[in-house]
This record gives sequence, C-alpha cells and structure tokens, in this order.
Amino acid sequence: MLNEQLLWSAQNARIQTQVERILSSVRRHLAMDVGFVSEFRDGKRKFRFVDGEPEIPIHVGGADPLQESYCHYVARGLLPQLLNDARKNPITNAMRATHELPVGAHISVPIRLLNGSIYGTFCCFSRQPNPALGDKELEVVRVCADVVSSLIEDAVSFGNGLLEKRQRIDELIESRNVVMVYQPIYRLSDNRLMSFEALARIPGEPSRPPDSWFNEAVEVGRGTKLELMAVEEATKGLLALPQQTSLSLNLSPDAIFSEEFEKVFDELPCERLVVELTEHEPVADYGALRARLAGYRSAGLRLAIDDVGAGYASFRHILDLSPDLIKLDTALTRNIDSDLARQTLARAITMFGRKMGCEVVAEGVETVQELEALRDIGATKVQGFLIGRPMILSDAAKLAPVFECRKLKFNSASILKAAS
Repeated sequence: MLNEQLLWSAQNARIQTQVERILSSVRRHLAMDVGFVSEFRDGKRKFRFVDGEPEIPIHVGGADPLQESYCHYVARGLLPQLLNDARKNPITNAMRATHELPVGAHISVPIRLLNGSIYGTFCCFSRQPNPALGDKELEVVRVCADVVSSLIEDAVSFGNGLLEKRQRIDELIESRNVVMVYQPIYRLSDNRLMSFEALARIPGEPSRPPDSWFNEAVEVGRGTKLELMAVEEATKGLLALPQQTSLSLNLSPDAIFSEEFEKVFDELPCERLVVELTEHEPVADYGALRARLAGYRSAGLRLAIDDVGAGYASFRHILDLSPDLIKLDTALTRNIDSDLARQTLARAITMFGRKMGCEVVAEGVETVQELEALRDIGATKVQGFLIGRPMILSDAAKLAPVFECRKLKFNSASILKAAS
C-alpha cells in the first residue's frame, strides 16, 4: 500500500472530501452514532475517515489490532455484515469493544480494490441495538463502500503516479543528467555581448520540454533541488565564458529561501551573476525576499524580473523588489513591429522600468523588424534566436565580444556576418 502522505495528500483533498461526505451522509441516514472507513495495514485497523459523536474514542489516525476488531471477522466471512445487536452474537459478545464503547447495532462492508485485495472496511455502528435495520440498509452501505473503493482507487493511482514521478526526478538529480546551454544577450547601444542566460536541457525519458521536468519536480517536492543542481551545472562554465559577461540563472522564491541557496551562492562570484525571478512565481513575503537577497546584492549579485508583460504579478515584483533588470516576455515582443497594442504596452513598461532604474531586456527577438521596433521603444538589451540561439559552453566561449557592423545598430548584414 502507498505511503500515507502521498495517498491522502493535500493534492488529493477533493477525493478526501468526497469520502467524508459519503460517510457523514450514510451515518445520518442510518441514524448511527459513528461511521468510519478503515484500512488494514501492518496487522492493524487504521482509521482513515471518521464521522460521529465526539465522545466515541475513535479518531482519524488512530489504530487498533486488526484481529481484535469486528472488521477482521467480517472480512474473513466469520461475522455477518449486519448485526442488529452485537451482544447476541457469540463472537462479538466476547469482545471488549462491544461492552466498553459500547456497540449495539453494527454494519460493516469490506472495501475491495480492483485487484481483489481488501483495503479495509466501511462501517457504521450505534451504541444501542436496532432491530429495524435490514437488507435495505445493508445495501445502502454496500453501495457506499463500492463508491469509496472507486475513490480510493483514484487516490492509489494518483499516489502511484507521484511515486513514479518522484523516482524519476530523484534519478535525474542523482545522475545530474542535465545539459546546460547558454543564450547570449547583447547591448543595443554598442552591439556588445553582455551576458548569457543559462538554460537547462534534459535528455532523459520521457522526452519533453524542460519546464515539464521542473514542474514535475515541484509537484513531488524536489523543485528546489533540481533548480539548484541546474545552477551548479551552469556555473561550472562561468570561467570559460568571456570575462566581461555575466550569467543569468533562473530561480524560484522557494529556491532562494532554501539552505542550499546559501551553500551554492556563497561559493560563487556574485558580481558575475544575475538571478532571474519569473513573473509566474508567487512571492509570499516581499520584505523577507529583499532581506534574503540583500547581502548577495551588495556583493554584486543582480536581480532580474523575467516574463514581464505576461501578467500582473511582474509589476508587483518590480515595485517591491527594485530589480536591476526587467525582461520583456516573448509574448509581448512577438510581432511587436506590426502590433500597435504590443508596441504601446512595451513602450509603457520600458519607460516605467527605466524610470525605476532598471535595464530592459527584450526576449524572444526573431526578426530584424522586431529588433528595430524594440530599439525605437527603448529596450537596452536583446535576446533571441535572431542574434543567438542557446548554445553549448564551448560555442558560447568563442563568441566575439561585439557584432561587427559599421553602424552601432543591428542589421541583417551584421547578423549574417556574426552568424557565419
């Protein structure tokens, strides 16, 4: 059976709520004092869901020896699923719980999974006997047990999926099977190569975009480990990159607050590093994040807000974190030369950023026309396939420090020359 935390995690709250509602409804419908769903594990009956009168000493998370429970005998077919009066059955009359709780009427139905195994039982009991209970009431509990079985199967499937994902991410981190590539960023004023953004490429199976791997790592609680492992791999190439350049690293607030962040960044030359905080990552406490980065920023680390223009949060990031750079999102720069709305928004963001003392980096530049439009808008740096695709370290290390062109602006001739 699955680890409890995975099976009944917060991500499975919907399933848990449904089971609780079913249990509460059937208990009240049958006028029982207590209803519970138990699991058989490690020789014990563990109470997973409980609904009932507070004075009954049965609680979620509690357990008792399986062989001393009604559930054990019902599951083995040694007790009927319906007892109108537990004291009249010789097996249950000899059990302590019958007299200590006490137990009067009792209905217990095994919860069977698709593989034929018994998960546990769906039970209801009252402290007083109830001769009115019959086949109709028993059938209600059987139907509910079937529904709960289906929900538990969903939880098991979900939990198994999490276990598979966690194993896959753990293997990735342990093997460090991440290839770092470096995309150049150029300054528009003099065509100078200023920095690189480090991007992860993961060749493992299943084949999918890097974002999918990182999202999966977050899902199974390994997001910070994978992010900082990628940072370690990326910064191994720092000395090989042109000395005048810096290196941008993508990190989430969770990674920044982690102990591992200190271990990694305390050993790095902060004056050559930029931390990019994505617009999509929520920040719970801006003051704490500012304080967390203050020492590193005073040592030369710069902060960039990524994906600006993709949503509201980026403006809050800019206002409350006072970054050194803002990066215009690709969705904003795409076709900006022919889209008045994009031009207007990008111009406003650029003016806002520069008044805040930020450099403005335009991402996703793919055409000369987009580049010229961004120049006119006031962007200070550019990044994109037009001027440099992500490349392996050896290629990045050989890039010329400037584009050679007669005018201090990019044009198709200079781009072709630089690419040749």
